[in-house]
Amino acid sequence: MTRSSTRLAQKPRRASITRLLILLLPFATVMVTQGQSGATDPGVRPGPAGAGGPIAGLTVQEQKFFDNGQGRFTETDSVSGTIQGEAGSGLGPRFNLNSCVGCHAQPATGGTSPSTNPELAVANRDGATNTIPFFITPHGPVREARFKFVSNPDGTLSDTRDGGVHDLFTITGRFDAVGCSIAQPDFNAASAANNLIFRIPTPLFGGGLVEEIEDATIVANQNSNVSAKSALGISGHPNRNGNDGTIARVGWKAQNKSLQLFAGEAYNVEMGVTNEVFQTERDETPGCLFNPTPEDRTNFNLTQPQKVPSDVVMFSHFMRFLAPPTPAPDTPSVVNGRALFMSTTATGCALCHTPTLTTGRAASAALSNTSANLFSDLLVHHMGPGLADDIVQGQAGPDEFRTAPLWGLGQRIFFLHDGRTTNLVQAIQAHKSASNGVLPNSEANAVIDKFNGLLTSQQQDILNFLRSL
Repeated sequence: MTRSSTRLAQKPRRASITRLLILLLPFATVMVTQGQSGATDPGVRPGPAGAGGPIAGLTVQEQKFFDNGQGRFTETDSVSGTIQGEAGSGLGPRFNLNSCVGCHAQPATGGTSPSTNPELAVANRDGATNTIPFFITPHGPVREARFKFVSNPDGTLSDTRDGGVHDLFTITGRFDAVGCSIAQPDFNAASAANNLIFRIPTPLFGGGLVEEIEDATIVANQNSNVSAKSALGISGHPNRNGNDGTIARVGWKAQNKSLQLFAGEAYNVEMGVTNEVFQTERDETPGCLFNPTPEDRTNFNLTQPQKVPSDVVMFSHFMRFLAPPTPAPDTPSVVNGRALFMSTTATGCALCHTPTLTTGRAASAALSNTSANLFSDLLVHHMGPGLADDIVQGQAGPDEFRTAPLWGLGQRIFFLHDGRTTNLVQAIQAHKSASNGVLPNSEANAVIDKFNGLLTSQQQDILNFLRSL
């Protein structure tokens, strides 16, 4: 109700007007509310996961490598194998979790953060003496922590960028790490200094298809619909690998070139396992190093083909052959929502969230010349101060992120790079952010304005479409 309407209700000229306004007041309030945020997130789509299995068309041998890689992906690691039932690949000295599937579990193996956070259970497993950081909650997202800048000895922040992962836990006190005594990072101090940001796991479904999209295809898509993109303030650019100049496309900021690089880095960063891609321990404190490096390595003494490669290589094969998610069947609302999502005039969403990119000629026939319905251009875009994490990775700046692939979104629980919301409407609105004089406007501002200008029923159709993916 407007202030003038309220005055009429408070000081009516006639009793009939008073009664009319009283009757209309609830409906007027509902209309205003719906016009602003009447559409609601349908929530995590129920039913079968429609994900977690191999992509169609694998050879018998490729299927065996997928199965072996999937098995290793689900293993629980210990420090040196002295704990019964754990794999012993070399956990720690610092780590976030003790298995790959812990991070990538929703709605199936290879996905993203599950509803029950496994980080709480691992914190004190096997005698470890860790304290749970304040930002890790039982039903919150799996999170890794990063510091934006390096701290000076007096606690102030230097001008030197950090950006790296500061693991939540240590192996101090574990039964298989006797003699190790290192402290967890001071996350409270980092938070007080506004020096703490979070990332949640990215889904891995369809990773092999993403890897096989040719650079030329990404660039051609970047150069398409230029007028429409320019009119909406959309630009974007690739995050190119600094060595060979090719386009990286894995990770929140497209910071990793390949699945194997992603796997090797995650094994070392998230679980503390040195490997043939990342050979050096991240913490070399004496008394906390229990294995020769690399801890994960090629098994030269074995002969079965699937058992010879290292874990990192087999993780890569698992991710490479992991099928993209299967969307839900169409409904009239989903069909309409898809059309609105795709329309440049109605929303412009698809100008960044490109529905389909085609792979090139891949060594595996299952990945070759195939449509990848990922809903991403694989470019990084300015998202403005509201989503900025002040982390620079390669050519992706403090507020730049890869267009998140939307396939499988229907069964995701947590949204945005830091998992700040479980509500799809809030995630969409967070894409809008005005310049603060240092960072630019979000490239999505005009698109969000278009979305907000739609009828509530149209917004709802788009949400229903997204939850069908």
